[in-house]
Amino acid sequence: MIRTVAETGSTNADMLALAVAGASEGGWLRAERQTAGKGRQGRAWESPVGNFYGSTLVRLRPTDPPAPTLALVTVVALEEAVRVFLPAGATIKWPNDLLVDGAKLSGVLLERAGDAVVVGIGVNLTHHPDLPDRPATSLAAQGTAVDAATFAEVLAESFARWRSRWRSEGLEPVRQRWVARAHPIGTALTARLPDGTSHDGLFDGLSGDGALILRLADGSRHVIHAGDVFLI
Repeated sequence: MIRTVAETGSTNADMLALAVAGASEGGWLRAERQTAGKGRQGRAWESPVGNFYGSTLVRLRPTDPPAPTLALVTVVALEEAVRVFLPAGATIKWPNDLLVDGAKLSGVLLERAGDAVVVGIGVNLTHHPDLPDRPATSLAAQGTAVDAATFAEVLAESFARWRSRWRSEGLEPVRQRWVARAHPIGTALTARLPDGTSHDGLFDGLSGDGALILRLADGSRHVIHAGDVFLI
């Protein structure tokens, strides 16, 4: 079920509160507008009317793959949903961005409370911001018109299917789809790590647990579990 509100501070914050109150898995909350939207690492997320802003809830089970790998599930489902409206598709960039011709189309934020993981997704459907560190785009800028309610239905169905595969088949099918929809092996990347260091290298796939593998100039491989990644 998708519940829609005209305005809220953050769909993730609302869904976290519902999770703590005992909400079950599978529901979605979508807002036409957010007044306190947020992205990864506490960044503000601009939320004008017309774009998609939504959150859903996953209740972790003891047999599930590691919770952080839901980021891969999310972006694989999101790429599939975008492809319905943009047949040329978008490119996945680690860990969970979608790019169109190198410009950012969407963002994903996962937050956890106990056994609940809230998956928040923002997609530029009609508007896109001017970002200080990277280009951005929207489906409208790519010549595709889609309303947020319609997009929500397609995304919810795609996410449910990939969540089910993640749960029943493990991470590997998700990882394979992620690599197939990502920028090619050998793409030049810069990874900025939480400790402030930075590494330049070539994309060398994902590890079995979904970490980024970066091949450095000396031929060594650096495995990255957290950080910001930019195309060079």
